Amino acid sequence: MLSSADKEIRAGEARLVLGSSSPRRRRLLAEDGYVFDILSPDADEVADADDPAGSVLANAIAKNEACRRLRPDAVILSADTLVWMAGRIFGKPADIDEAAEFLRALSGRNHTVFTAVAVSSPSMERPMSRIEASVVRFRTLDEAAIAAYIAKVRPLDRAGAYDISDYGDIVVERICGSYTCVVGLPMEAARDLLGKAGAFPAKG
Repeated sequence: MLSSADKEIRAGEARLVLGSSSPRRRRLLAEDGYVFDILSPDADEVADADDPAGSVLANAIAKNEACRRLRPDAVILSADTLVWMAGRIFGKPADIDEAAEFLRALSGRNHTVFTAVAVSSPSMERPMSRIEASVVRFRTLDEAAIAAYIAKVRPLDRAGAYDISDYGDIVVERICGSYTCVVGLPMEAARDLLGKAGAFPAKG
């Protein structure tokens, strides 16, 4: 599904770059019919537990601007996601022990997933952006359920040590808000911003 450096979106002849190495964002964008290149942006990230929405917005814009320097010709889509609960940010766990500790802390409680999307085109002075927030209710997990989940997934590259699209039913009871926000790229916001930048799916 990935394009070469010269591949273009058919509608509007606009090149699209996904500024993220996340396989989940890549899958969501490809499933929607977009043709795109991938860059892994080198940008300093912030994680302020007192301002999770501001943190994801700053990070998404920083990633976008880092990609813009490498691909000034392209429409750039970038995003950032944080898991937040009770004044604490749950990032990617350092090891399996921390992954288990994250899941214990989230067990039986609500937490909020914040995702910011930033989109820019060569004609824009500054990226357009949107912040989405979804509330996730975790199931009550015992040690056996935590161990079983960790054995099934790779928790170390996932914020909060879980992925709702990968055996998510084991840990997630319900969601209030956008499912794709929790995955890592709220597609309704992404489609709207990409359309405003002149980038559309290749199919249809």
